[in-house]
Amino acid sequence: MTDNLTVSVLGTGIMGAAMARNLARAGHTVHAWNRSRDKAEPLAAEGVHIAGTPADAVRDADVVLTMLYDGAAVLEVMRQAAPALRPGTAWVQSTTAGLDAIAELAAFAREHGLAFYDAPVLGTRQPAEAGQLLVLAAGPGESRQAVTPVFDAVGARTVWTGEDGADAGATRLKLVANSWVLAATNAAGEVLALAKALGVDPQSFFDAIDGGPLDMGYLRVKTGLVLEGRLTPPSFAVTTAAKDAHLIVEAGEQHGVRLDVAAAGAARFDRAAAQGHGDEDMAAAYYASFDDDPAGA
Repeated sequence: MTDNLTVSVLGTGIMGAAMARNLARAGHTVHAWNRSRDKAEPLAAEGVHIAGTPADAVRDADVVLTMLYDGAAVLEVMRQAAPALRPGTAWVQSTTAGLDAIAELAAFAREHGLAFYDAPVLGTRQPAEAGQLLVLAAGPGESRQAVTPVFDAVGARTVWTGEDGADAGATRLKLVANSWVLAATNAAGEVLALAKALGVDPQSFFDAIDGGPLDMGYLRVKTGLVLEGRLTPPSFAVTTAAKDAHLIVEAGEQHGVRLDVAAAGAARFDRAAAQGHGDEDMAAAYYASFDDDPAGA
C-alpha cells in the first residue's frame, strides 16, 4: 500500500473538519460526510469530496475515520455505512466515546471484518487546524502501515497504548487526560468568579503566581477567553465538555473510584449549557458560578 490513501472522514465538526483538511493537504484522497451537509461543504474548496451518505463516503476507502459526538452517534453512522464497507478496511475511531461504547464499536468492527483502531486525540481547535494533535492509539500491528500516514497528517505525535483496540487502552488514557483538562478549566472559571465576588482584580492574582510553580499557560488561556469575551468560536464546546465529564465519572464508578471533582465539574458544564452557553468554549463554565442572569455576571 502506498502512503497516498483514500480516507473517509465521518463527522466534520471542529475536529473532523480540521483533520479532513490536513489529510487532503498531505496528498490523500479525502471523502467527507456530515449530518448537516452545510458544515462539510466548505471543505470542497480544499479538494475534499463531499458525500451525501455515510455509505457513499466510505466506498473504496482504505481508512475510515470517525469523529462524531459520542459512541451512539458513531454506531448509528457506521451502521448506515455498513453496506459499502470493505472487509479489511482500517477504521480509526477518534470520537471520545467512553469504555462501554468502545466495546460495542469493536464488536461492530469484528462483525464487518474491519481493522479497528481506538484512536482518540488530545488537542482542541488550534492544534487540530495545525495538524499538531496528540494521537493516542491502540490497534493491530499488521495494519499500522495503513493508518500511520493518517496519524502523521493530523498529529504531531502518536502514542501507542497496545495492539488491541477493543481493550480501549487509548480511550482509558484519553479519559485520564481529559479529567485533568476539565478540572483545570473549571478551576480557572472559579478563580475568576471568586475574584469578582471578592472585588479582587484577576491581574493581581496572575501577578502573584507569575513564573512560579502555580502558574500555568492553560490558566492564562482559558481565563483570557472569559475576560476578553472570546468564547466563540469555541476551541472545545461546553456541551462536548459536559459529555466527556459524564464519561469520566461513569468510568470511575465502573472501576470503584469516586471522582467528586469530575462530578462537580460535569454539573457545572450542564448548568452553563442550560444557561445558554452550550455552543461557547468550555471556559464559559465560568458562568455556572452565578445564579442570576449569567450574561450580566
